Amino acid sequence: MEPAEREIVVRVEDLCTAFGTQVVHDGLDLEVRRGEILGIVGGSGSGKSVLLRAILGLLRPRRGRIEVLGRDIARLGHGERYELQARQGVLFQDGALFSSLTVAENIKAPLRERFRLPEHLLNRLAGLKLAFTGLEHEVCHKYPAELSGGMRKRAGLARALALDPEILFLDEPTAGLDPIAASEFDRLIGQLGRSLDLTVVMVTHDLDSLIAICDRVAALVDRRAVIGTLDELRRLDHPWLQAYFHGPRGRAALNAATARVA
Repeated sequence: MEPAEREIVVRVEDLCTAFGTQVVHDGLDLEVRRGEILGIVGGSGSGKSVLLRAILGLLRPRRGRIEVLGRDIARLGHGERYELQARQGVLFQDGALFSSLTVAENIKAPLRERFRLPEHLLNRLAGLKLAFTGLEHEVCHKYPAELSGGMRKRAGLARALALDPEILFLDEPTAGLDPIAASEFDRLIGQLGRSLDLTVVMVTHDLDSLIAICDRVAALVDRRAVIGTLDELRRLDHPWLQAYFHGPRGRAALNAATARVA
């Protein structure tokens, strides 16, 4: 199936979000196709994380309609919202792990909430999810404070995958990582997306991530979203897009990517 023909799993129409008199989005439209990795970029204050929170139902917009997996999230009852949440995984920027729980206990938390499973099976599932992210089994017994930043991200990702979600939402997944760890995390997301048939929505500021794994990019400019492939956005005559993709960092990232391919 051609990418453009794939099912729309996230649909945002005419979104307006605001905090008091400060309008963040106004008339924003966005579609996410099943199986794609969509990167969301934008300048400081453009509302990247605000958009993610609105899609997750953590923030009520002033206007607009948001559908996730065919459901209008504004019209869901408590039980329906609970079931929809089980089909989504979320990795927040800092991992958002419970500091008082071990890594295994963090991963088991959503499983305990949803299912009545014996402890030995919960332990096996936690180990399996951890293995998906490339962490060794002994990490299960460590606390978040004992992990490096990259390991915390992977542990948070393992928890986000605990319930076998259809859509994975990532908020600045490579923020705070060194270039090598960031590149490894990008590869991990790309591999998981393919092997688990995930749809991934990734808020990022990292051009390397866009180049490495994103099928399309949504750039938040002028309170709306401009969506297309990386090449399509690079050709648009908009001041922010030109500065982002054709500035020194943009040129360096694209040149490095071209060199790797060559």
